Amino acid sequence: MKSIERSAKTVEDAIAEALEELQASREDVDIEVLDEGAKAFLGLIGGKQARVRVTLRDKRAEKGEAAVEFLQSMLGRMGLVCEVDYFWEEEDVLKIEIQGDELGLVIGRRGETLDALQYLVSLAMNRNGDWIRIILDAEGYRGRREETLRNLALRLADRVKRTGRRAVLDPMNAMERRIIHLTLQEDESIHTHSEGVAPYRKVIIAPRRNR
Repeated sequence: MKSIERSAKTVEDAIAEALEELQASREDVDIEVLDEGAKAFLGLIGGKQARVRVTLRDKRAEKGEAAVEFLQSMLGRMGLVCEVDYFWEEEDVLKIEIQGDELGLVIGRRGETLDALQYLVSLAMNRNGDWIRIILDAEGYRGRREETLRNLALRLADRVKRTGRRAVLDPMNAMERRIIHLTLQEDESIHTHSEGVAPYRKVIIAPRRNR
């Protein structure tokens, strides 16, 4: 974190100089008054300048730590003690990793509990604007699930091309439906689309009819 010290006749003047140099607003920094200064006696002698230290806040770190704290509180209510860490995949994509015992309870059937926790963390972290995407994972479950879905998509696409009959997948969330669509988007002999209303929205894989 970048931090600078500045002196001026008053605390406010010193803060203003520091903010101007940092090109920041008060909401972006932490301010520490090192010396409030003193006026000169009779305006002649004994004057002392005020001095402040102004530090740019690491908002990304604050956001990540707040998300971890919120998630740990929910896991605690579930009676689970887990290790939780975070890292930023992109500027606005925060990935949170959960490790520990009994992660089957955290993941749930087809990741339903994990998705619900992810939704709640996202809701809490985005309620004040500055939207970020939250991805919650538990010991690599998301990667394993993605691989399973890709294999499923390819297998069903082969069946559709062989039989000429469409395939209807089980209901999935938006992220999992997107994996199916992206996996098959280059296959010109079939097409995919989604039908239904969440949480019962399904992906349909159908043969592409020649015109």
